Amino acid sequence: MKPKYTIQLTMLSLALVILASCGGASSDTAKLEKLKANQAELSNEISALEKELAKSNPEAVTVRKKEIVITTLAPRKFDYFVKTQGMVESEDNILVSAEAMGVITSVLVKEGQRVQRGQVLAQIENKITLRSIEEVKSGLQLATTIYEKQKNLWDQKIGTEVQFLQAKNNKEGLEKRLATLNEQLDMARIKTPINGTIEQVNVKIGENAAPGAPAFRVINTTDLKIVASVSEAYVTSIKNGDKVKVSFPALNKEIDARVTFVGRNINPLSRSFPVEIDLPSLADLRPSMTAVLRVIFNTEEEALCVPINVVQEINGKKIVYVAEMDGQQLVARRKEIEVGGVYDNLAEVKSGLKQGDKVITVGYQGLNDGEFVKI
Repeated sequence: MKPKYTIQLTMLSLALVILASCGGASSDTAKLEKLKANQAELSNEISALEKELAKSNPEAVTVRKKEIVITTLAPRKFDYFVKTQGMVESEDNILVSAEAMGVITSVLVKEGQRVQRGQVLAQIENKITLRSIEEVKSGLQLATTIYEKQKNLWDQKIGTEVQFLQAKNNKEGLEKRLATLNEQLDMARIKTPINGTIEQVNVKIGENAAPGAPAFRVINTTDLKIVASVSEAYVTSIKNGDKVKVSFPALNKEIDARVTFVGRNINPLSRSFPVEIDLPSLADLRPSMTAVLRVIFNTEEEALCVPINVVQEINGKKIVYVAEMDGQQLVARRKEIEVGGVYDNLAEVKSGLKQGDKVITVGYQGLNDGEFVKI
């Protein structure tokens, strides 16, 4: 045979082998897919039969069961609240200034010192006023003596009424003058109008004091409050007297308090309204300290609650799994629920569950409806 025909025959044989191989591979693939489908159908039938047998006779077949932990639902108190941040303020946090102008001759207090209402904090130079008082006192003493003598004479119908009235007028005029000078003398003392603690001393001896210029800051730390802002969404919910859980991050402390003021004006920028909470007297509290508030505006005394982490969302629906008996086996059942508020890592269940339901709290991940479980 010629080489040319030999090569052609060889190529033709190779093509036939390839075609035969392809045809065989295609047939095997189809056969494999058919077997897999039959296997899946058989597995489903076996699984269904195992479950049926397990329900009526648990010892007849061994079924895999997922271990779980459950919580039995029981009514409990549930609080609705709004969380916000506020700041501690003093009801009495004032700047004290002088009533009269003059040179400071003495500063009688220091920062951190406790003071009482009316206590003198600093003295302004008052020599001229003191000398004027001494002069008026001397004149008043004489005027009083003359008045008393004229009065005695007038009582005895001796002398004229004019002399008596002049003596009386001189005496009363000097008394008013003395009162005015004493007021001026008092104005030369810078005094605190409240009880509290000296927070700042802004004056020194030799400096000039002037009305309106801050000389001292006095804070009453026994009369404190918290001022906070709350979203206008809660404007009809929060009222005077509502309970508040107040925590101070800087002190690692939490206290109970109540709302004492609810503002009616809505801030146009923040869309919020002010609330105030009076605080008890605590030694560690300071003005301008940050406070975290949970204002409780509604309380359900008999609420059904589940841990918020067990609530799953599937296709826009919230579900949980509960453990129920199906025959003689414990199975997981999917329950669609309606969730109300969330508080302290708990979610209130408005519908979908009832008292006594056994909610799966551990092992709920990856569960299927009807799957066998064990506690």
